[in-house]
Amino acid sequence: MDEFNLHLTGDIHAITAANNLLAAAIDTRIFHESTQSDKALFNRLCPPNKEGKRKFSDIMFRRLKKLGISKTQPEDLTQEEIAKFARLDIDPNSITWRRVMDVNDRFLRKITIGQGPDEKGMVRETGFDISVASEIMAVLALTTSLADMRERLGKMVVGNSKSGDPVTADDLGVGGALTVLMKDAINPTLMQTLEGTPVLVHAGPFANIAHGNSSVVADKIALKLVGPSGFVVTEAGFGADIGAEKFMNIKCRYSGLTPQCAVIVATIRALKMHGGGPEVVAGKPLDHAYLAENIALVEAGCVNLARHISNTKSYGVNVVVAINKFSTDTEAELNAVRNAVLTAGAYDAVICTHHAHGGKGAVDLGIAVQRACENVSQPLKFLYPLDIGIKEKIEAIAKSYGASGVEYSEQAEKQIQMYTNQGFSNLPICMAKTQYSFSHNASAKGAPSGFTLPIRDVRASIGAGFIYPLVGTMSTMPGLPTRPCFYEIDLDTTTGKVIGLS
Repeated sequence: MDEFNLHLTGDIHAITAANNLLAAAIDTRIFHESTQSDKALFNRLCPPNKEGKRKFSDIMFRRLKKLGISKTQPEDLTQEEIAKFARLDIDPNSITWRRVMDVNDRFLRKITIGQGPDEKGMVRETGFDISVASEIMAVLALTTSLADMRERLGKMVVGNSKSGDPVTADDLGVGGALTVLMKDAINPTLMQTLEGTPVLVHAGPFANIAHGNSSVVADKIALKLVGPSGFVVTEAGFGADIGAEKFMNIKCRYSGLTPQCAVIVATIRALKMHGGGPEVVAGKPLDHAYLAENIALVEAGCVNLARHISNTKSYGVNVVVAINKFSTDTEAELNAVRNAVLTAGAYDAVICTHHAHGGKGAVDLGIAVQRACENVSQPLKFLYPLDIGIKEKIEAIAKSYGASGVEYSEQAEKQIQMYTNQGFSNLPICMAKTQYSFSHNASAKGAPSGFTLPIRDVRASIGAGFIYPLVGTMSTMPGLPTRPCFYEIDLDTTTGKVIGLS
């Protein structure tokens, strides 16, 4: 294997620094507002220079415009305008912005801050998320340029004022600084496969609470490099429910890009599980049912694959199924899947052995994808229009899962009304749901239908550009297992090579 810098272009480090700068700005602003009058705040925000003259910094004009104040000189503001400009009056209970770090640390999921003697009376509960769960990661993945990223970062909403108005990064005066921290992270890392195929590695938004797709910037660079007759393969995250659905309805909307073909990857083992096979537990040996031929179990599980195919085809793209072959798979099982896939409406189904044989094991898949792209006959179709209500969009997505209805908690109802009142109802929806089932119940395998989808809460990533309903409980800070993989990682101090990564 070739050695590479594990930090790539440093995008996760930049995201962590930018995210935590914004978190510090929030708590610091609340602290200073709690101890200062409107006049004192204004004097510190717009201090006089040596000649005694004050001026607004460039970013302050964004807040002035938001407040409907057209004046350009600090001296011209009335006392009422000074109060509106200087005091954000953030409601601590409304703050949604959390600190992040790129380490799985379960003990940071819930913490208390503000316990120092200088911050007396400023204690509040918060927590850490994993860095990839930061909205800034989603912004990076969806941005199309530096200018677009600057606007998205500035529009990120961190909470509300006590009067219910959204408070943004630009209100805090930090949008420009966040962009400076992120200016190099917008550049993808150019790498290559072991066979020399170019690969752009860029961004990794948390696929449960964000959209889970690789970056728009990387896709556009790749398309430019391959030319009009070339092909770009990009990832869309988890399956057709929270992978392709978000790719089509969020990423394609913002990027303007139109896919011609979707490749759905399937394995005999996964289909057996969806057909009613024994529970699979990470770290434990597979049950014999997954290692011995069982055509009935495979065929029963194909209902799951058929729904993925149907949902993906509804966007107007051709679907090719890549059946990743394991040594324990039999010809009869592979043929059963291929027949079921073609019956379900896939353009083609190809048995692949690239894990064992490299690129040679996926040549047939490449040919099938090329044909599928060349024979696409429909335009891209979205699942819902943007100009309908938040609930209508949620219900359109729930229907694609197989749900017969949606149930909203009191908190979800409250949040939907708040975001509607704040003018955010025209954003696409990014469902935060388990990847293990079409439903909210991770143990409901196959293609469940007729269930009621529960929406526990609804939150928003305004800078990234979507509303995300929480279906059940989502952990945004993973924990380490009993035996983490760091037991295998070390450094050969003689050669300087890393041990245990492959």
